[in-house]
Amino acid sequence: MEVDLLSHDGGLAKGDHAWSLVLTDVCTQWTEVVPLKNRAQLWAFEALQEASGRLPFPLRGLDSDNDGAFINHHLLRWCRQRGILFTRCRPYRKNDNCYVEQKNWTVARRYFGYFRYDREEALRVLKELSGLLSLHVNFFQPSVKLKEKRRKGGRVRRVYDEPKTPFERVLEHPKVSEVLKAELQRRYEGLNPADLRRKILRLQQELFRLATPLRGITYE
Repeated sequence: MEVDLLSHDGGLAKGDHAWSLVLTDVCTQWTEVVPLKNRAQLWAFEALQEASGRLPFPLRGLDSDNDGAFINHHLLRWCRQRGILFTRCRPYRKNDNCYVEQKNWTVARRYFGYFRYDREEALRVLKELSGLLSLHVNFFQPSVKLKEKRRKGGRVRRVYDEPKTPFERVLEHPKVSEVLKAELQRRYEGLNPADLRRKILRLQQELFRLATPLRGITYE
């Protein structure tokens, strides 16, 4: 899985403010978002533990950028104790983490916006909203995956697979146990997508009201 940190500074990158840890599985596109109060190693480590605990399959590999919130002895020791392969992308090569970078927009920015959140109440709403987004995005939002690129002369044609939800991709994967698949199926059958959507919209409105206004910065 690829992991990244997303800032909620509203365009003013100073002082304490909320961040979001985004974790995306390369194979199934399963994505988890966990807000944290700041980017200190302690909070990033706890958020990663929480996100990995939500996954419907064991975490086997973790790839991050060169952020100091991830490159530390605590995370390396945690990965080694659990048999998790820890790697990092090349410096100044943002496309090395392209899968999670895509989810930064489609899952996090799309619902949290570009506002500044630096109050405890806003962090509480962010966390509640992220839990609902995990269900909505992973069980009900299909996406496509790039299968191959075909070059013909100076043109490149991209070939994508059929749109599927992360939930469907997990069910089709041969290395996910039948027990985990059955648990996931029961969870899916207990969800109401319309009710999820209503709750997400309500929390979005509440979150935007809690955004900290910044002098001289306007949001479009």
